[in-house]
Amino acid sequence: MTTPLTIPFSDPADDGPDLPDYVGISERVPRAELATIAHLPRTVTPSDDKAHTSPTAPDPDPAGEADQGMTRRVERLREQVAEARLLAELQADQTPLMLDSPKVRRRQRAAHEAARLHALAQDPAMRAWSAARMRRLLVAGAMVGLALALAWSTAGVQHFAADGAPAWSPGWLFAWFVEPFMSITLLVVVGARAYMATLGQPIRSKTLVRIEHLFLVLTVGMNAFPYLPGVADTFSFPRLMLHLIGPIVAVAVVTALPHILAAFAALDFTTDRRNRPLTGLTYGANIPDLLARAETLTAEGRLPASPSAYQIRRVLSCGMDDARTLRDLLADPK
Repeated sequence: MTTPLTIPFSDPADDGPDLPDYVGISERVPRAELATIAHLPRTVTPSDDKAHTSPTAPDPDPAGEADQGMTRRVERLREQVAEARLLAELQADQTPLMLDSPKVRRRQRAAHEAARLHALAQDPAMRAWSAARMRRLLVAGAMVGLALALAWSTAGVQHFAADGAPAWSPGWLFAWFVEPFMSITLLVVVGARAYMATLGQPIRSKTLVRIEHLFLVLTVGMNAFPYLPGVADTFSFPRLMLHLIGPIVAVAVVTALPHILAAFAALDFTTDRRNRPLTGLTYGANIPDLLARAETLTAEGRLPASPSAYQIRRVLSCGMDDARTLRDLLADPK
């Protein structure tokens, strides 16, 4: 910091030539007043007298020095440090770990759906619907198989019935209708027994059973006779079995279908027997009717005096639980 300099001037009374000449002021101010002003002390700033001023260093510029060291490497390192601080702060937050991932959500949805389907499968109405649908599928498949088997055997029966008649002759044409006659009659008997079995009232008529066996034996015989040993010119066992496939399938369907439908008719969906308590029995709603039928059959001699549960189940086409209950009731009428 420079010190102001005081320059003394001459006496104001002396208006000699030593009076400084103030350029610009002398033109507006009288000379006598200029002498008075010149007599006052004068402050000289550093810019007025450069000879008496000492050179000083310029003030440092912090911003400039910081900008001079800001290189790309420094910028990258500064960004990495800032990024690391943010990552450390975010990693300490456990909120993302509490969220379920898409895979967990899919598993939860699949597990929930499986639990609902399992609970629905235990519902009596759902079980009854499932059994009815399966029964329709089985009956349809059995009827289609029986019709195809009888159609397969039609050619063999026609060959037997034609007995060497010329093609397109009346005897040759009539031979084609022999198998359909028997097939339609057989389907009527089988269909009636199957339908009554679905209603829980199977037809136990020996006459109908004999009719079924008669038509099946005729079908098998007419298919196999022309190819038996001693009848055919050249016996061929594979050829014989090929003509017996249709009748054998028809016999199997006619024999098995009533038993299958009887088992479906014996199903009871009024109560869920699988979840009943172990301390007591839950009787079906049809126990009184079954008991009356069992007593009637016992009186007629179709059931022994002390039948087993298996005998009761086979004769009445009921469930094994109901058969055991009826066995106990018949053994102890009280």
